[in-house]
Amino acid sequence: MKAKLPFSQRLKSGLQQHLRQALSSLGELWRTPMTSLMTMLVLGFSLSLPALLMVLSNNAAKVEAQWQSAAEISLFLRLDSNETRRQSVVTQLRSMSEILEVHYLSPDEALAEFQSHSQFGEALKYLDSNPLPAVVRVQPSSRYSEADAARDLRDKLAQLPEVAMARLDLDWLQRLQALGQVGRQSGSALAALLILAVVLITGNTIRLAIMQRFHEIKVMKLVGATEAFIRRPFLYGGIWLGLLAALIAMVLVNAMLIWLDGAVAQLLSLYRSQIRLEGLSGSQSGLLILFACGLGWLGAWLSVRRHLRAIEPR
Repeated sequence: MKAKLPFSQRLKSGLQQHLRQALSSLGELWRTPMTSLMTMLVLGFSLSLPALLMVLSNNAAKVEAQWQSAAEISLFLRLDSNETRRQSVVTQLRSMSEILEVHYLSPDEALAEFQSHSQFGEALKYLDSNPLPAVVRVQPSSRYSEADAARDLRDKLAQLPEVAMARLDLDWLQRLQALGQVGRQSGSALAALLILAVVLITGNTIRLAIMQRFHEIKVMKLVGATEAFIRRPFLYGGIWLGLLAALIAMVLVNAMLIWLDGAVAQLLSLYRSQIRLEGLSGSQSGLLILFACGLGWLGAWLSVRRHLRAIEPR
């Protein structure tokens, strides 16, 4: 009776067998360079769009957070209010914990600002008196920078005795967020289709590899090779395809971000935002590689599971 090998030796032998089959599957890709390269490029393009959407979504969230926190409440004081009462309101506002910053504009300063920013500013020179009220611009603290909390603060400040009107302009931001949500959902649907395409392309590539080794597999089954032994190189082949496609996708994503960076920076500068596009982080790159390898393995497993059963020695 043959003695059973120790566990450590069996583990070492198993790992060596896995390593040999993994390297053998990589060699199979190397032996058909053009076919393998075209397949990896297609997979890389398919993976690059979901990865790019993830990166752009993360950057958009940062921009939205900055703009949200930059929400400003404008308080228009009563026209019949004198400077003493106005300064009293400013002092009261600065003592409130809900408020981070207070910027006061006297009627004359409000008029000068209006003249410098509006094409109708020259017309005000012909009026007998200044029709503009004093304005207090309030920057809410971080706790009150969200839309609902900012509205509650606006309503509270509107009740101050010297305040004629309080304005909080968040409609444009909510429209932008709604458009962003539509874009994210559409992008997610498109990404799901491309991910399915990765699985199908990998499966079809492995199917062709199985057909090329049809007679070899028959012989292996005839001499008693297990299904796991025959299946393993094809599974490793799927993993290699996923890994190399992920690396191609990372290069493509970074290239597209470099190309978009100047245009996006110019657009954001119009809204006084200094945020720059950030690429894939180390953890995101690692997750992309693991995800791509998983998709490659899944496509290969589905293909092997279906087609190996049809090959039986007679």
